[in-house]
Amino acid sequence: MLQLIALIIGVTVGAVMGMTGAGGGILAVPALVEAMGWQMQQAMPVALLAVTAGAAVGAIEGFRKNLVRYRAALLMALIGMPLTSVGVLAAQRLPQVWLMGLFAAILFFVASRLFSRRINPAAGQHSPTRVCINSSTGRFEWTWITSVVIASIGGIAGLVTGLLGVGGGFVIVPMLRHYTNLSMHGAIATSLFVIALVGSAGVGSAVLHGAVIPLQFTTFFVLSTILGMLLGRRAARLFSETMIQTSFACLLLSVACLFAYRVIVLL
Repeated sequence: MLQLIALIIGVTVGAVMGMTGAGGGILAVPALVEAMGWQMQQAMPVALLAVTAGAAVGAIEGFRKNLVRYRAALLMALIGMPLTSVGVLAAQRLPQVWLMGLFAAILFFVASRLFSRRINPAAGQHSPTRVCINSSTGRFEWTWITSVVIASIGGIAGLVTGLLGVGGGFVIVPMLRHYTNLSMHGAIATSLFVIALVGSAGVGSAVLHGAVIPLQFTTFFVLSTILGMLLGRRAARLFSETMIQTSFACLLLSVACLFAYRVIVLL
């Protein structure tokens, strides 16, 4: 029974991450909480390990297609890793109801942003501070503004990764799209590489601070997530970006409502 649960959740999480470059941890944590009856502090390191493994597989494919902007990814990871440890420590000290409330709030925010882009596709696609890819080299034009923007994205993603046990892709992808002219495929591939790096630091920090990861269940869950990632990367070619974002937003909104209800019950 546990293996079936791991298979269903893992494949779903991996598929969503493969299609969007984000959302793996956002779905994995609440799914494990509901299906396994775990506390969020129990679910977060297991979810993060699976998301990290799936992201690593997706990043390898991105490297093969020359989509990963690795310098930007390394800078984001360098800034994000220390903040991941800060987030892990904070998560272990916060009450369950606070973590659930914060999780629900972030889900509502992300879903609302996705819906706003569905209604007005031009919204949020341009920023006064625009970091550009050089058309001849295919690389970022590195200035101090570029460094600050990329580092800030990594820092926010790292903190959220540690605090909520998520990969941070739901932060990285939209912010890269907002502040740079990187393509969606490039943003997803770069995001997956950052998740693989920062997520590894998050898992290590959680284990060092006493997190217990059930080996058998987690192994099967990780393998299922990798399978879902591979399927999702291929399925993404069959659907439009708008359709994927709208479906993802509906899913996030549903999970947010569930967690908001849990918070009300706990209060």
